[in-house]
Amino acid sequence: MSASASAVPEIFQTIDSMSPKELDALPQGVIQLNSEGIVLQYNSYEANLAGLTRENVVGKNFFKQVAPCTDVKEFYGRFRQGVQARKLHCKFRYHFSFKHKPIDVTVTLFYSERNQTVWVFVQPIESGK
Repeated sequence: MSASASAVPEIFQTIDSMSPKELDALPQGVIQLNSEGIVLQYNSYEANLAGLTRENVVGKNFFKQVAPCTDVKEFYGRFRQGVQARKLHCKFRYHFSFKHKPIDVTVTLFYSERNQTVWVFVQPIESGK
């Protein structure tokens, strides 16, 4: 999907320059992946949601080692296509089948041209919505 800078929400325009502390203050899960799917950043909201510490996630492949349930066309396929095209901005519903707490979420994948990484935003879907 293509969008002019003015049509892109502010978070996507500023995410690359946010400090780890600013990422931790966001009201949603945030994960930064390099083009191979290696986790570069992982905020505290996502750590609490997934039940995985930052230390156990950063430096690992998100699709193979951290969340293998995402190694499917619906998620990993979109990621790969976006990295190849160097353009990605999509939003979709997804079910994480965590053993401790399965959850339905809205996932937004956003490709940053500035540093050629993909930002993954995870927002829980409240029950009844």
